[in-house]
Amino acid sequence: MTGTASTITSRDGTEIAWFTSGTGPPLLLVHGALADHSRWGHLLPYLEPHFTVHAMDRRGRGASGDSPAYALAREYEDVAAVIDNIAERSGERVNVYANSFGGLCAFGAAALTPALDRLASNEGWPVPEPDLLGPPAGFLERAQKLLDEGGNEAVIEAVFRDVVGVSDDDIAALRKQPSWPARVAAAHTIMREEAAFLATRHDPSIVQKITVPALLLVGSESPVWRPSADPVAAAMPDARIGVLEGQEHIADITAPEQVAAQLVPFLQGRN
Repeated sequence: MTGTASTITSRDGTEIAWFTSGTGPPLLLVHGALADHSRWGHLLPYLEPHFTVHAMDRRGRGASGDSPAYALAREYEDVAAVIDNIAERSGERVNVYANSFGGLCAFGAAALTPALDRLASNEGWPVPEPDLLGPPAGFLERAQKLLDEGGNEAVIEAVFRDVVGVSDDDIAALRKQPSWPARVAAAHTIMREEAAFLATRHDPSIVQKITVPALLLVGSESPVWRPSADPVAAAMPDARIGVLEGQEHIADITAPEQVAAQLVPFLQGRN
């Protein structure tokens, strides 16, 4: 992805970067695990004609810095800091679209900033039973062994296959994308993010405070994620669920036009 680079210092002193392209109201993209801003290449052509798109690098990857100790709360602060800076520069409230673990970060940020306009996430929010969506037994030990042996690519493939549930064909397609090196470079973050995901449970009293309109996107071929959306949407004052027919967890890569068909009208305030 090309675009104008910007940075801001988050609350704990970590520098967070993002890249800007397109024209229109501000839209922040928050990527998930094992990625950086370059993973949005398939979706961007559908967004840039409608929005000024700001694609951030979450801490620990890409052009952003990191901290010695990791806490998910710092990720909430990072996203909120970027939202606030974009809002100050543009004079407008900011839309957010997040994917997977990035959705967890965006949900947490929503409580920290008044500058959020609308929130959309593709299979990323605090779930009632994170163990059901977590790694299979023994996976984390196997992943750590691979990391210790320098098997970063093997770890990424294992995450997509064994945790996310992506098909072998889709993994092969992911390997051919320009964003693959960034995924390899982010392999070291998988252990801390899996631990954070497993420790974060849906709390209705928290998500009900997210009063902005919200869209929860789920793939019809992601049977475990679909039921997790219902209690989250039910607890929020203004949330809806959008089903992406025939899609799995990485729908905005495999079917960006289908994601955009629901995402763009929602962010523009159209039903």
